[in-house]
Amino acid sequence: MPWRDHPDPYAVWVSEIMLQQTRVDTVRGYFVRFLEAFPTVRTLAEAPEQAVLKKWEGLGYYSRARNLRRAAQILMEQGGAWPRSAEAWATLPGVGPYTAAAIASICFGACEPVVDGNVIRVFARYLGWEDDFRTRLSREKLAAWLRPHVMRSPAPGDFNQAMMDLGATVCTPRIPTCAVCPLRRSCQARREGRQTAYPVKPKSQAIPVRHSIAARVRDARGRVLFTQRVDEGLLKGLWELPSVEVTNSATGRDAQRALRRLTGLRAARVRCVGTIRHAFSHFRLVMRVYELTEISGLLDTGRQPPARFAQPARLPLTTATRRALTL
Repeated sequence: MPWRDHPDPYAVWVSEIMLQQTRVDTVRGYFVRFLEAFPTVRTLAEAPEQAVLKKWEGLGYYSRARNLRRAAQILMEQGGAWPRSAEAWATLPGVGPYTAAAIASICFGACEPVVDGNVIRVFARYLGWEDDFRTRLSREKLAAWLRPHVMRSPAPGDFNQAMMDLGATVCTPRIPTCAVCPLRRSCQARREGRQTAYPVKPKSQAIPVRHSIAARVRDARGRVLFTQRVDEGLLKGLWELPSVEVTNSATGRDAQRALRRLTGLRAARVRCVGTIRHAFSHFRLVMRVYELTEISGLLDTGRQPPARFAQPARLPLTTATRRALTL
């Protein structure tokens, strides 16, 4: 993993924020590109938000990028000194108990246990605990059990990383390689032959489906028309094709009306170019994309949300929008 070659707190911090809810294989390239663009906490603090979001584009959970930049600004306002304890790290935006413990233990030797998904899987199996680890109390219970073990370690950061790596490479979700696991002799789940039963997964609820239509419009210079997300959701600050939520029976005429309402422009011709299906954490999006041509009128720059023509490479775009541009 490339961040292992960067023991400084900044690189560890960036990598841990990226790894929240994201796989290691996905993060590798983003980590390298992000540090090339923002090599120090000062450069990140001084960077425009749109530049930070552009480098984060495709990684998802964009509030992490905004919090990372805001936390960098706070650190610089406080003189640029690194927090050394998990408690101090946890005061920064976007840094929860897991991330705070990871940075403090890896960089400063703090005796704080890390409780991430991999560690939970290892010790839910090892201890045979049937707790719902989505809850804070269950995670705190495991942290309390781990703390004396971390305190006995001469290198708490190495202990935590070893446990995370054990879950990522050996005690894997579906086919754990128990024969090479150093904890196999005392593992409750292995004794019972029920490794895949842990951690216990409560029944998941049905994920709702939302439908939308998007208008793909280009000007004479080949630039694409985008509108900016201004709400407080996960995609705040990103740009997308002009779109509205609709029922499943929406048509091209609805796309023309949406374009006029969002931007003030009119389109004489419209054709459907395809459908995008994209999964978010709490719903699934089905977006029908229409190509609109023979445009008339003037772009109303005073409307909300903001709208502008631009080359896609110059703006941070939502993943669904990047996919829609390839149709």
